[in-house]
Amino acid sequence: MNPKNISPIDGRYQKDTAELSKFFSESALIRYRVMIEIEYLIALGKEKNFLQVKNFSSENKKKLRNIYQVFSLDDVEQVKTIEDVAKHDVKAIEYYLQIKFVELGFEEFIPFIHFALTSEDINNLAYILSFKHALKKIYLPQIKKVIETLNTQAINYKSLAILAMTHGQPATPTTLGKELSVYINRLERQIKKIESHTFEGKLNGAVGNFAAHHFSSPEVDWSEFSASFIRFLGLEPLILSTQVNSYDSLVESFMIVNHINIILSDLAKDMWLYISRGIFTQVVLENEVGSSTMPHKVNPINFENAEGNVSISNSLFACLIDKLPQSRMQRDLSGSTIIRNQGVALAHALLVVKNIHKGLNKVVPNIEKIKNELEEN
Repeated sequence: MNPKNISPIDGRYQKDTAELSKFFSESALIRYRVMIEIEYLIALGKEKNFLQVKNFSSENKKKLRNIYQVFSLDDVEQVKTIEDVAKHDVKAIEYYLQIKFVELGFEEFIPFIHFALTSEDINNLAYILSFKHALKKIYLPQIKKVIETLNTQAINYKSLAILAMTHGQPATPTTLGKELSVYINRLERQIKKIESHTFEGKLNGAVGNFAAHHFSSPEVDWSEFSASFIRFLGLEPLILSTQVNSYDSLVESFMIVNHINIILSDLAKDMWLYISRGIFTQVVLENEVGSSTMPHKVNPINFENAEGNVSISNSLFACLIDKLPQSRMQRDLSGSTIIRNQGVALAHALLVVKNIHKGLNKVVPNIEKIKNELEEN
């Protein structure tokens, strides 16, 4: 942890969010952009009607892909140095690749780096791929851990009767296992949505019409080429767009995480209340201090932390959901700074999940308290 970092994501909570760095850091974004530029050039070589670039040999494809597969901090610094002069982040990628192509002896292909593309063709694919990969490789497995823990507890406590509360008042009994199963059911529905969700990418030029593509090489079916390339990346093609991706599919994925946050906030509040009532007792860890002035206390800090991070995460997602699908006419730049924060929103959501999981693993039912509460009512 660097104590000089401004964001708590990279400071206090860095140990819980560091795994997202390879998807959302500045170096990760640059690497995704480089990867897309390289794969686009390789795809041009495969297009039989695009005669300007011949199909690359297996050896040359390996050399090209090695540019982004072995991408170091020195490469990142080189790109950022170029950007300081060019004042354009995607153009800096193009200039960086020109340098690499000279080093590899690929000078003849330099004119076809970023061929007929607009920056948004690269950026939308980079941002969407990074969120998709982080969502499915990092976030989803953590949610499944929460469900596994809930499932174990629901089975263990399926016959443990507790006093239900409606309107904050004693109601008829329920079982602790059943109440936990409610959250399992809710979360599993959202998991299925994540697993089946499709993300749409666009690659169609300056205002979405393939104008430069058709002008230079009218013999190529650019719509089919674009669709094939986007599917190769693991996305679905957005057939119609302006210069920018409307980001509807990305926003829909934000909504799923937003919904999961709400469910977990509900769970955190219930667990907080169960602990307050004495239904659950928290396991005291050795050397853990509950309060600076009242050391006998064991506070439900994980559930409270989760609840707080829901507020931050969903506030950011609300901004992303509202702003990204809107862009004046064929495009304006206001969404550019917004989308850079998608990783911050997911990082806070990841903190929610991890804190819920920690909290669930630190509680056990207080059988005597549960029995007394039932008898009193």
